[in-house]
Amino acid sequence: MKKDLAELKIPASPAFIPVAKRVATTLGSQLGLSLVDLDELTIALTQACDSAIAAAGEHSVHSELKLTYFATNRALVVDVDLLPSERHMMLPATVPAVLDAQELANAELQRLAYEMIRCFVDDFRPEVEPSGHVRFRMVKYLAG
Repeated sequence: MKKDLAELKIPASPAFIPVAKRVATTLGSQLGLSLVDLDELTIALTQACDSAIAAAGEHSVHSELKLTYFATNRALVVDVDLLPSERHMMLPATVPAVLDAQELANAELQRLAYEMIRCFVDDFRPEVEPSGHVRFRMVKYLAG
């Protein structure tokens, strides 16, 4: 059974990530997550927000992050969606014939960021579409 807990829209800026973390901590503690689980969730949430902001690139000034928090019988689920403003929709990504060293380094950093998130939550599902839409789903299961 899914129970919607909260929805939060914040500017796609690192300055607003603490707000998202506070909401996750409050809701997770109400559901019974341990202090360790709450710490792990906030670490993963910080990285997910940072990754979404990085995906927005130069458009992040005009974008928002939409965070949806909901509970199931056994877990707290947090979705992080990058919402570009309608005035500044991201153009579809083009794939160059040859990736340069900087693009390869960025891809490796993204892979490492995803692996770090996976270390701190029980389930992580990244969705990055060619259109520029980015969504991360993180699940932290309740003990017992």
